[in-house]
Amino acid sequence: MSHCHDEHRHSHGHGHGHEDHDHEDGPDRGLDQSLFKVINVDLIRTLNESVDGAGKKIFKPWGDRFDMSKFVESDADEQLIFFIPFTANVKLKSIAVLGGSGELNPTSMKAYINREDVDFDTVESIQPPDGTWDLLDSTSLQSSSTSTVPIPEYPTRMSKFTNVRNLTLYFPSNAGADTTRIYFIGLKGEWTEISRDPVITMYEAAPNPADHKNLQVQEASQFSVN
Repeated sequence: MSHCHDEHRHSHGHGHGHEDHDHEDGPDRGLDQSLFKVINVDLIRTLNESVDGAGKKIFKPWGDRFDMSKFVESDADEQLIFFIPFTANVKLKSIAVLGGSGELNPTSMKAYINREDVDFDTVESIQPPDGTWDLLDSTSLQSSSTSTVPIPEYPTRMSKFTNVRNLTLYFPSNAGADTTRIYFIGLKGEWTEISRDPVITMYEAAPNPADHKNLQVQEASQFSVN
């Protein structure tokens, strides 16, 4: 799969083995760019999770990204789909993913914006996705608890990822295990409040019986003159 290249001016200074990524700001600069506060966590939907509600828990504040007590693991096979709604209009700059160790680690990710119809029956027919990435092995990060360790982060093509109201992430494969595990998904970018235009309602005036009576009188007068 090809990497999704970003058109933004910022780039990340971390090196994670992708020669075609041109980043400036390291992934640890998450506090000022984290979109966690505009994710509607209660309405997140996770398809193929082995424990109901586990998928919501991996969307954590940036400071809790190394909390390994919360994770989601797939159920029937290695695939996972997350539907992530926002409470604001979002410009998505990057997606950070901390996967499971070894063969539990997801190896690819696809993104779809402003769609509510993505599931396992439709996902392969929605072509092309808005973003596609190959994912790095997160095994070396499993024992880390320091904020200085960067989590693999994948930039978006921001010309596409603007005015995002919801995001769907699809993880179709892993490194070889029967199931996939993910500990953290972090979204970074900018957001603006959703403008709520005033609703203008047109009301039809109720008929006035007096007007109808006056019209009948006028018509009768016209006939009597003739």
